[in-house]
Amino acid sequence: MLNLSSFLQLLKESFRDLLPIILVIMFFQLAIIQSVPENWLSTTIGLAIVGVGLAVFLLGLEVGIFPVGEGLASEFARKGSKVWIIIFAFMIGFGTTVAEPALIVIAQKAASISSGRIDATTLRLVVAFSVGFAIVLGVYRIIKGTPIHYYIIAGYIMVVAATAFAPQEIVGLAYDLGGVTTSTVTVPLVAALGIGLASSIKDRNPVLDGFGLIAFASLTPMIFVQFYGIFVYSFVDASSVAHVLPIADKVATSAAAFDFKILGVLKGLLGVVIDVVPILAVILFFQYMVLKKPIDNLKNVIIGFGLVIVGLDAFIVGLEMGLFSVGETMALELTRYDNNLIIYSFGFLIGFSTTMAEPSLTAIARKAKEISDGKINDFILRIFVALGVAIGISLGVYRIVVGGEIVYYIMVGYIFVIVLTFMAPKYIIPIAYDSGGVTTSTVTVPLVAALDLGLATNIDGRDPLIDGFGLIAFASLFPMITVMLYGLMTERMGIRGEHEIEKIHKQELRSALEDVHNMNLNTISVEGTKVPHSYEVPFSSVHIIVPTRDEERALLAAKNAGAKGVTIMPAHGLGLEEMENFYNRLHSESTDSNLMFITQTKNVENIISAVLKELDITGEGEGIAYSYPITHLKGLRLRSSDL
Repeated sequence: MLNLSSFLQLLKESFRDLLPIILVIMFFQLAIIQSVPENWLSTTIGLAIVGVGLAVFLLGLEVGIFPVGEGLASEFARKGSKVWIIIFAFMIGFGTTVAEPALIVIAQKAASISSGRIDATTLRLVVAFSVGFAIVLGVYRIIKGTPIHYYIIAGYIMVVAATAFAPQEIVGLAYDLGGVTTSTVTVPLVAALGIGLASSIKDRNPVLDGFGLIAFASLTPMIFVQFYGIFVYSFVDASSVAHVLPIADKVATSAAAFDFKILGVLKGLLGVVIDVVPILAVILFFQYMVLKKPIDNLKNVIIGFGLVIVGLDAFIVGLEMGLFSVGETMALELTRYDNNLIIYSFGFLIGFSTTMAEPSLTAIARKAKEISDGKINDFILRIFVALGVAIGISLGVYRIVVGGEIVYYIMVGYIFVIVLTFMAPKYIIPIAYDSGGVTTSTVTVPLVAALDLGLATNIDGRDPLIDGFGLIAFASLFPMITVMLYGLMTERMGIRGEHEIEKIHKQELRSALEDVHNMNLNTISVEGTKVPHSYEVPFSSVHIIVPTRDEERALLAAKNAGAKGVTIMPAHGLGLEEMENFYNRLHSESTDSNLMFITQTKNVENIISAVLKELDITGEGEGIAYSYPITHLKGLRLRSSDL
């Protein structure tokens, strides 16, 4: 996979995925806001860097992270080390989440507008612990083989139950944190862990059992954070007056306009390294200290992790140069319009376009296509996920504009998810659940957070703490619905995987051969009986074409050799000389006889030999003798003694 052609293919796909974002930004900037961004050159360069970074990142995943994650899971499963794999799952979940940049940003924003009740560090630890617990629960499910929807439905019930007791100020935040816990690097590794484990355990299906870990990692934080909120709002007093940063002061992940300097680039690269190092440390510890086995293709794995770091850093740099500042400015400008339809449209289009460019979604969709044997089309899957995000963000924006408690919207969404769970094909359900966790990551979160808090800050009667969170929750919920609808559509359309199609073709061929075999049973009427009899005895047709004057001699020779019947047909042959003057032939009356004998194949040699000898056909005589096997013989009458 580590070759130039693979990289060029990924590069082509990356720029294809960025095209919708570019078109949306250009349309709203030029047609609605009607101004050209001052930093348009920086934006253009940034988008180019995003495309290259995304391609490098995806190449690194396929070369380094996916193989090592699946290899670790396979080794644990082969050794039967259930305790160690559970510890590994927890450390991967906790270690990668606690340093997640999007979580840090959301936690800081929550602390700044909660009157000091919410502590950013404590909130991050609660979320990280919940994700570690979720990965453990997901691994336990794979080991036991329990259907995922039992856990997910129980989780939804717990979320709703916790919402009934949680303060309003914490509900939207808790729902949002369920969508930002799975980072760009964590998602592929967790997916590789689940797929590798399901592939290594007997009677487990990588499609049905390998997916679902990300869904758990998105669900448990909603429960844990709400319980944390119940505690802090019951026992912790406000220590300061809430202060809400306006959208113009950059409430999204980009704290300031990007300054393209060497020091800034190095700091960004160091930040990515810090995010990846915990993952690498956990992998190396378990590989060498627990399994005590070297990593296969260590060179490729190191190169892969290096590509992931460089690609992700370039991706973030490009976003800061090309999208964050433009997106934040547009969110501010659109909130000043009285036309709500423009805001809904922006939410829909920006949700769709940014989701199509999400690196983690691209990685998961490619993996889903691979292990589903092509039954799932990765590009179409991403379109349905992006459509779900777009619908979710539009509905979330509508909620902020018109008012209303988020819990009612989420509960209705859960009902749809549960109903579709029992209708959709089994193979799509875990992928649908995971789709909700991979849609809100590096690209989507900044723009969605900017739009969410911007609306809640600028619309009268809205509380930024209560209404300023929740869009990410909508963006995580609705992809589950659209992906399950995609599964229902593929099922109705009869779409099959490549091996499934091959298997069906083999079955059809086998059935056809059996039909031919059954039809090849020759049905013979036996003299003296009224019931036709079927035989597997092979029959052949022998043709003797001789001059009419030799007809009787040929018949007698064939009869003496075992022929039991004959069909005599008049014939008119043209020799070599006559064929040269084909259109000048003088007559067309029959001069020959075509004697057709239908006989058992075992008699063919005797009949032809007898006729050849009697008429000296291969010597001085005249005539032709040939035979061919017969299938589907019906209507022949023989004596029982002949058989």
